[in-house]
Amino acid sequence: MINTSADPYQDLREAVRDLCQEFPAEYFRKVDDERSYPEAFVEALTKAGWLAALIPQEYGGSGLGLTEASVIMEEINRSGGNSGACHGQMYNMGTLLRHGSAEQKQRYLPKIASGELRLQSMGVTEPTTGTDTTKIKTTAQRKGDRYVINGQKVWISRIQHSDLMILLARTTPLAEVKKKSEGMSIFLVDLREAEAKGMTVRPIPNMVNHETNELFFDNLEIPAENLIGEEGKGFKYILDGLNAERTLIAAECIGDGYWFIDKVTQYAKDRVVFGRPIGQNQGVQFPIARALVNVEAASLMRYKACELYDAHQHCGAQANMAKLLAADASWEAANACLQFHGGFGFASEYDVERKFRETRLYQVAPISTNLILSYVAEHILGLPRSF
Repeated sequence: MINTSADPYQDLREAVRDLCQEFPAEYFRKVDDERSYPEAFVEALTKAGWLAALIPQEYGGSGLGLTEASVIMEEINRSGGNSGACHGQMYNMGTLLRHGSAEQKQRYLPKIASGELRLQSMGVTEPTTGTDTTKIKTTAQRKGDRYVINGQKVWISRIQHSDLMILLARTTPLAEVKKKSEGMSIFLVDLREAEAKGMTVRPIPNMVNHETNELFFDNLEIPAENLIGEEGKGFKYILDGLNAERTLIAAECIGDGYWFIDKVTQYAKDRVVFGRPIGQNQGVQFPIARALVNVEAASLMRYKACELYDAHQHCGAQANMAKLLAADASWEAANACLQFHGGFGFASEYDVERKFRETRLYQVAPISTNLILSYVAEHILGLPRSF
């Protein structure tokens, strides 16, 4: 396994790797083939406390920072797994931890830390708005001690394997606010209760074994006490969660990148064609070497984003850059790995095609590379807004 520098998180890495070794490639291959959920793996992560990394010790968690959480996600993917089954439990913590009331945190966090409850889902994206979050149409209207939710969400992951969801909805119509980012609020939704009272779930089959859904809300009533923070400030609150999400997914892509590089490097040493290992050819060496350089660079940007997030400083630029660099690096490594495995790269037993499909997702989600470039152009370079 590649190790290019001294690592202050080596003990953490080894502990996560030890757990992951209990779930070898055959396990994830079977889960992917059956289009099922890695329940045993997620349970093991929960029992070991890894999914409670960001929860303070007073609530039963580990009290670690985003940096350590990113290392956990990285190691899961580097070991051949897929953090997409559970990463929501990490980045959804930010909204509740930073903006939830003391009562909400006391009520939910200990149960999330123990595994009694799962907070795996975040409902933001809608069919007609996509990344244009300020234009969401899902509404939450206050009626006495309750809010009534109406609208639709799409690409909402892990609904079927979660108990709670962070939901963004408009509490003030767009036409009535001074700034388009105002008038949205964040709610904590009990999913099992919601399914019985006005929320319909429609699973979306897709090319990756990633449980995701379309949601329909028809006069769903939720208690007013489930509002997180102040009404109308939800967009600001959700940004914390999105920055954590992008940084952690960058870490997952870094883990994927290392997995592809480790896999193809060993194969290039072992595979002999025309009387010599294919790894002796510079045409094989150079793409793999470049992939490693880019993964290493993306990793540094990941750590910078984590450092700023943990210090409660603005990290939007760094989180977006880390996600773009890591997604590009993992995709570059994936292509090299598949290419140099030749036909064997398409065989399920080598796991390359599965990981290839999984890492391709992050060119698109949770934010596309072009939108990150637009963000950098406008907010970092000061160029005119393009849309």
